[in-house]
Amino acid sequence: MQDATSDERLRPGAGEELVFDATPTLAHKPTHYCPGCHHGIAHRLVSEVLDELGLAERAILVASVGCSAFSYDYFNVDAVESPHGRACAVATGIRRARPESIVFTYQGDGDMAAIGLAESVHAANRGENITAVFINNTVYGMTGGQMAPTTLLGQKTTTTPLGRHLLGEGGPIHMSEIMGGLAGVAYAERCALDSVKHIRQAKKALRTAFSCQMQGLGFSFVELLAGCPTNWHLDPLKANRRISEEMIPVFPLGVFRDVREERKQSEVQA
Repeated sequence: MQDATSDERLRPGAGEELVFDATPTLAHKPTHYCPGCHHGIAHRLVSEVLDELGLAERAILVASVGCSAFSYDYFNVDAVESPHGRACAVATGIRRARPESIVFTYQGDGDMAAIGLAESVHAANRGENITAVFINNTVYGMTGGQMAPTTLLGQKTTTTPLGRHLLGEGGPIHMSEIMGGLAGVAYAERCALDSVKHIRQAKKALRTAFSCQMQGLGFSFVELLAGCPTNWHLDPLKANRRISEEMIPVFPLGVFRDVREERKQSEVQA
């Protein structure tokens, strides 16, 4: 007799109720991410939102270069691999050529905030009707743990073994604040993946971002503070604490732009 498959073992038995199930848009396969990495949580949230909004069939992912370079393996949607840092530029072309599609990028802090800063900012400023998911773990994960644009002051990396200093390396770049100040941005929010409460808020933010694209309101952006236990040299629990104790004070959570609320206020004042 053959063993039951994993999917069959997870199905409820008689008298049991299914309260948590696999998400169709998320591929059921092992990932290349390190243990404790938050990319898996981010993937799950994005896939759930695409399913719940009924967008999976017309969604197109633009994958970046970095730890998430193979993200297209984990989403059951059409996908394109972009050159390093050019995800927003590629997404712009796809969205303009296929306006009926829902186009989103999935980028790390090195890809979006370093080599891709110009493309990202200008796409946002033009109000390109795409959604950008930005993973901020304050380090270059794939290439060995070098300093990233978002590395915290004092944080030790392979290229800042004595810690990042304001004089010489500058301070961490705050992408949500930058995006929130651009005219073409419809929605910008920073969330974190260190706790159940914050994960739920992150899903809500992603849902809002994709909804803004559906309504044609402009560029939508969600930053997710994530852990990198391998390059931080911490176990997953300590990595979560680092997010709450060290990252959030520097990168405060919250909404930095919401044109829908701005329009409501304008209507009330009028």
